[in-house]
Amino acid sequence: MAIFTTENPWVLIFGVLGNIISIVVFLAPVPTFCRICRTKSTEEFESVPYVVSLFSTMLWLYYASLKSESSAFLLITVNSVGCALETIYIALYLAYAPKQARMMTLRLLLLNFGGYCSILLLSHFLTEGSARVQLVGWICVALSVAVFAAPLSVIKMVICTKSVEFMPFFLSLFLLLSAVTWLLYGVFLKDLYVAGPNVLGVIFGVLQMALHAIYRKRNKAVTEEEKNDTSVGKLNSDIQSCKGHDLIIFIEASGKGPVATPSQV
Repeated sequence: MAIFTTENPWVLIFGVLGNIISIVVFLAPVPTFCRICRTKSTEEFESVPYVVSLFSTMLWLYYASLKSESSAFLLITVNSVGCALETIYIALYLAYAPKQARMMTLRLLLLNFGGYCSILLLSHFLTEGSARVQLVGWICVALSVAVFAAPLSVIKMVICTKSVEFMPFFLSLFLLLSAVTWLLYGVFLKDLYVAGPNVLGVIFGVLQMALHAIYRKRNKAVTEEEKNDTSVGKLNSDIQSCKGHDLIIFIEASGKGPVATPSQV
């Protein structure tokens, strides 16, 4: 098919792999929303990560639409799926959220829509051609860097509590694989805006896997009785001491917190 035509086959290979892995990551919140639908309550879950992820996928869709390369189609497919899934998550959240949380989410969505339209209009009327691509590209990079920096709060929590409970192994692994594939896709495509933020994603991904290697063994050494009697109380205390430094957490806390993922580029 013409839409997959590319001079470098590695662009196609890593682009397709990136799509597959990223869609798996986008599907990570499904168990959370199954629980929300089953209990008909959002409990302590928040909508902020999903709204941010929706905004990011919308921007990357706009950036991909400005690209002339046929391989940009792979950016469109993955972010289209991400945009659709995040919209479904937000709709389910609005359906079951209490009034205050629902109004907060609607305000965030209005801010999201306003910000996106402003970027769309400003880039359209103030720039053209390659300058427009560069402007939107740098905006996408800035947002992606902010999203990739979100795991810093989880990393700090893991170090404070000496527990990887709040950093699921397979989600961390898939986030690392996603960052690696999109980094290589950007490198072979020679697209700085795609490759750049994923360098940070790879660094944080490797750090998370290292923390798993360090603290997972320690967790196994603790008996179930100790966990129930002593460790849980200390864990809650340590988490409180970390909260003052938390950023938005984009990783599921084993059914105890919101799930969202850095948008894939």
